[in-house]
Amino acid sequence: MSTVVKNEKELFGHPRGLAVLFFTEMWERFSYYGMRGLLVLYLVDDIAKGGFGWSQVEALSLYGTYTMMVYIMGIPGGILADKYVGQKKAVMIGGVLLVVGHGVMALPGEMMFYLAITLIVLGVGALKANISTMVGQLYKQGDPRRDKGFTIFYMGINMGSALSSLIVGYVGQVYGWHWGFGLAGVGMLFGQIQFMFGGKYLQGIGEFKKSEANEDASSDSSIHLSRLKKNPLSWVVIAFVAALGVYVFVNASYLFGAMIIISSVFLGVGINIYKYELNSIERDRVVVLLISFLMVIAFFGAFEQAGGLMNLYTDQKTDKSVFGWFEMTAAQFQFFNPGFILLFGIPVASFWAWMTNRGKENSALFKMATGNMIMGLGFVLMVGATIQAAGGDLASMWWIVGAYLLHTIGELCLSPVSLSFVTKLAPVKYGSIMMGLYFAMTGLGNKVAGLLGESASHFGEYEVFAGIGIFSVAFGLLLIVFLKKLKKLTHGAEDIVLES
Repeated sequence: MSTVVKNEKELFGHPRGLAVLFFTEMWERFSYYGMRGLLVLYLVDDIAKGGFGWSQVEALSLYGTYTMMVYIMGIPGGILADKYVGQKKAVMIGGVLLVVGHGVMALPGEMMFYLAITLIVLGVGALKANISTMVGQLYKQGDPRRDKGFTIFYMGINMGSALSSLIVGYVGQVYGWHWGFGLAGVGMLFGQIQFMFGGKYLQGIGEFKKSEANEDASSDSSIHLSRLKKNPLSWVVIAFVAALGVYVFVNASYLFGAMIIISSVFLGVGINIYKYELNSIERDRVVVLLISFLMVIAFFGAFEQAGGLMNLYTDQKTDKSVFGWFEMTAAQFQFFNPGFILLFGIPVASFWAWMTNRGKENSALFKMATGNMIMGLGFVLMVGATIQAAGGDLASMWWIVGAYLLHTIGELCLSPVSLSFVTKLAPVKYGSIMMGLYFAMTGLGNKVAGLLGESASHFGEYEVFAGIGIFSVAFGLLLIVFLKKLKKLTHGAEDIVLES
């Protein structure tokens, strides 16, 4: 894996390479969120209208599995980069897979649909974690611009999401599902082209050193195997988790059973890496990262209701008329989250800078806990929407808009901060793998979101929205109680200052 290299060419006080990664991610998110906003609506639409005619439970189940797999594949994507090709080539490979996948998505037929989502899952897995790691490599350790750089990068994500919600969401629901899916693919093609031509601004970023690779490739497998043999704890973990995987495979789901079995080996190897390769400071930091990943799962289990249950609720039980002037489509409501990010991204970042200047608590862990609590308050508004619609009337769209506003503020407190947090605490040798693990936790959060959405058919929307709200606020408060102890385990990773 490459080391951090100073990039002399700057734009608005940041490395020029940030602009290249910004627009690559913007178009990738344009394609991803464009499809995401249409997916559940497409699956439940009547066959006569071009949909699949699935039930709400079936559609939400696939939605949860698909969005989970998109992010879980960040782990093999990180391994691909760290061990074999480097982040830059991994992003290139992912981009090609995404262009082809979204192109296939524009074609009708169930076989084309499953082929398309498979290619998209593989493509996002290769691209997503590695492009985020490349952003971190643009800055030296302790560079105060790093958090700002990730916030700018995050703005690119949401510019793509905002554009796709308005354009792809409208085209897909008005002119036809496959026209919308095809338009998402065109966006990804733009992103791939500009990444290829912008490579000159990424010299030394995301490169792979063959000399280190050959040494690692020849020794890592045998080393890990020998460690597994002499570490009983690894065998206990592998055996227990693998047995659980076999049970799930036989009795519930082939996919999840196979995933659990494979994860058992990764867990065993991970225990050995933790025990034999990391020093005491790195071990403590990894523990903090794993705890922060629990926050990520909880947050995205709530946040991703936007594309699932909240999306269906908007379509079926919400008055979508805007002041009587025109009516929005349900997919276009996905615009509010990225739109609010573009409006409030700088004010929220400025608020945390103000907190820093006044000597107030502003650690990444505190911001993440705060984000979870604000997310929970957004679901209080969704409870209000269900109460209004309980009598058979349509709920006001402003309940949904208000919920998205609070969700957005919560996201700005957690998501870009957590990306930067991973680059600060992860062991250098396993930077991309840890970033991949972060996105895998995001994927698990997506699956939790799907399961919660499915449960609404049994418990009801009121109970699901209220439960998510209560849990999010309580979990955030719990983390703040243990904040001081967790900060000690970071060993000052957030306090490093770049020397002039």
